[in-house]
Amino acid sequence: MLKFRSMRCDADPYGILPHSGTDAWLTRLGRLLRETSLDELPQLFNILRGEMSIVGPHPLYERQAAEWDDNQRRRLDVRPGLTGYAQAYGRGDLPIEGKFDMDRHYVDHRTFWMDVRIIVRTLVNIFRHRDDIYEKRYSRDEEREID
Repeated sequence: MLKFRSMRCDADPYGILPHSGTDAWLTRLGRLLRETSLDELPQLFNILRGEMSIVGPHPLYERQAAEWDDNQRRRLDVRPGLTGYAQAYGRGDLPIEGKFDMDRHYVDHRTFWMDVRIIVRTLVNIFRHRDDIYEKRYSRDEEREID
């Protein structure tokens, strides 16, 4: 999956994601790319190559899949997407378990019209500059203080 680099080179790619626009791991350009969702733009090449679709569960690292149960792996039944149900209707406000629940809902109920609604909602979210682009909490089991 192609993506613009938005974090410093010494940031752990498997570590905790930035939780605000002031996170020290983000570069100034990276902050702008994330807040405008332009960091996802290179994924259009993945879509053209047939590796991704416009709508589907957000792509994650392969090594994360080894930790999933069979129910969570169902999100792999469809191609990953540039945007998805969890990104359009929750994004950073959802812990990973909530994203998995929404991804499974998408896999089980996807239709052309659902994809259209997700695309429209994503565009509205981008242009409204919502503040939920940064994860508030990775997991329901993980409590961390947010600045």
